[in-house]
Amino acid sequence: MDGEYDVVVLGTGLTECIISGLMSVNQKKVLHLDRNQYYGGESASLPLDQLYEKFRTGIKPPESFGRSRDYNIDLIPKFLMATGKLVKILRLTGVTRYNMKFLLIDGSYVYRKGKVYKVPATAMEVATTSLLGMFEKRYVKNLLTYVHNYDVNDPKTHENMDLTKVTMGEVYKKYGVSGDSIDFLGHSVALHPTDDYLNKPALDTVNRLKLYADSLAQYGKSPYVYPEYGLGELPQVFARLCAVYGGTYMLEKPVARIVYDDEGKVCGVESQGEVAKCKAVVGDPSYFTEKVRKVGQTIRVICILNHPVASCDNNKSFQLIIPQNQVGRKHDIYVCGTSFVHKSAPEGKYIAIVSTTVETNNPEAEVKVGLDLLNPILDRFVYVLDNYEPIEDGSKDNVFISKSYDASTHFESCADDVVSIYERLTGEKFDWSRAPPEQAEE
Repeated sequence: MDGEYDVVVLGTGLTECIISGLMSVNQKKVLHLDRNQYYGGESASLPLDQLYEKFRTGIKPPESFGRSRDYNIDLIPKFLMATGKLVKILRLTGVTRYNMKFLLIDGSYVYRKGKVYKVPATAMEVATTSLLGMFEKRYVKNLLTYVHNYDVNDPKTHENMDLTKVTMGEVYKKYGVSGDSIDFLGHSVALHPTDDYLNKPALDTVNRLKLYADSLAQYGKSPYVYPEYGLGELPQVFARLCAVYGGTYMLEKPVARIVYDDEGKVCGVESQGEVAKCKAVVGDPSYFTEKVRKVGQTIRVICILNHPVASCDNNKSFQLIIPQNQVGRKHDIYVCGTSFVHKSAPEGKYIAIVSTTVETNNPEAEVKVGLDLLNPILDRFVYVLDNYEPIEDGSKDNVFISKSYDASTHFESCADDVVSIYERLTGEKFDWSRAPPEQAEE
């Protein structure tokens, strides 16, 4: 560990692993440390024994659940948008060459008035869905046609609206879209976690609607893809990328302290009596308790099932969004499911995770509506985590801290955080057009 590095990265969450991979490809000398014995941090996928050890120390899983190694259970529920930023990062870094296999998620669903509906994925489904009434379908169709045609550089497509000033609420009103249709579009398609977006400039929501449509068009069945063997594969492929280009990884390395010079800039990291000198440090919030602020909590309930979820058409995988208005909340509730098809569980077993932003002193009660849709549940693990964000941007001390993973079931906010950290760390704009690096010898 002793030596001099351009950057020391703390924690092997996905954000940190992508940064270390990018920096290593840029020919920077990288040291990557993690206190855990496994890759992924909060974005890890654990075998059954490790999951029980994490949540119920000393207790072994029932033998009836099958072999531990046949499980790869995510600690956070996330899918990838098929044309989203994370998929683009996977391609431009070249990690897709590392034999990663992605599977399409079977369907996207939304909860309305006590029932679960499939989010329409084709023109035929839009025409026949009972999710929207006859007039609603026409209004929604007209709005989505406008969104499809919208080009920020072509004023002819703007229909006299400046989307950097006009709110999304005003756009809905212009097209006659209201009530449940707004719930459906804003939360199941644009994937907003709250209704705050209604009073904000519409451009972000229009881009979100376009992203969903583009991702859906990629494969036709749903806009989401998921890596075989779980999300833990993602940080591992970026760790491999970093190592291929000369980066050094060390697990089970607790950090004693961050070392600063007389000007207050970071100059090293101490672990087990050794100091690695460095010019910058990147890490997750757990390594910098004095440099982050708490911005809320997220509850996640990991459930093991021996049956598919009936309300989601018995699919082997799904995403279900329960819009906040439907259950009298401020934040959406998310339910996502995978199964033995994705190697997240053995034959006949299914994994479902329910998550939301905590609003009360009884978080588990807040997700009851989602859990009830999964019954019967073989076992469940309740996971309440504080959410943090950095107090400063890192320009003063060269310490760049990631944000906690939010409750949403997609990686767009994580990708935004990666780009932000990269740009602050390097002082360069992130190049989305960069070609994948040449294959390096392993």
